Amino acid sequence: MGTAMLHARGGLEHQATTAGRGEVLAHYRHLREIGKQHHCKVMGFVSRDAILQQARRLGMAAGRTILADSPDELTLALDLAIYTAPAGRSRAIDRYARSTPFPQGSEAALLLAAMCGARFAIIAVQRQHPVAGLLVTDIFRQTDLWLLDEGLERSLPTGAMFATRYYTPADFAMTAGIGVPIDLDFLEAAILMVPQLQHMSLVEALGDRRFAEAIYRAAMTSGLMEEVSFQDPDGDAA
Repeated sequence: MGTAMLHARGGLEHQATTAGRGEVLAHYRHLREIGKQHHCKVMGFVSRDAILQQARRLGMAAGRTILADSPDELTLALDLAIYTAPAGRSRAIDRYARSTPFPQGSEAALLLAAMCGARFAIIAVQRQHPVAGLLVTDIFRQTDLWLLDEGLERSLPTGAMFATRYYTPADFAMTAGIGVPIDLDFLEAAILMVPQLQHMSLVEALGDRRFAEAIYRAAMTSGLMEEVSFQDPDGDAA
């Protein structure tokens, strides 16, 4: 990855040296609470038909009935309904941002802007950050990140790979609430499910909504989601 990448990692490790774990986590939890409020309000801009369509594409709907076995499975469809849209259509997160102005420079406005710029990615864990969270790499974009997520910090070992959608509201990145553990075989199988993706570069594929759909659909059909639980910091299932 070269000297420049190593220097970037060193910088990430020292970003929070002036703040202790408690202060960093308090900031993260504050932003996370604002993010949860945004996610709650954006649902007013997501139609049931949009959720149903995404559920069908993931194989968790029959007719007009959603057949998700758990709220965690439904979270996958909601992620796609909020952060992606068919060609020529606007995303729910963008419609919400345009219709719900916040004071310029406020944390709510800055966080919402970061959420509008969220990226779907395949992440590899490098190691734990010395203060809180994880040092990770967005593999296909070759970007190193300081990722704060208390559940992932507790559960993911060095070298683990997972698919997620993340945004960067501060020195650290945060997930949009999704984390699907994967490996290279799983990734290859997911891409093969969408022939159109095979003619794109990996970076181009990441920006195509069908890539996230393929990952989520593969997680559903493999039974992987039965082993995944999205949690709040206090340990209660989200």
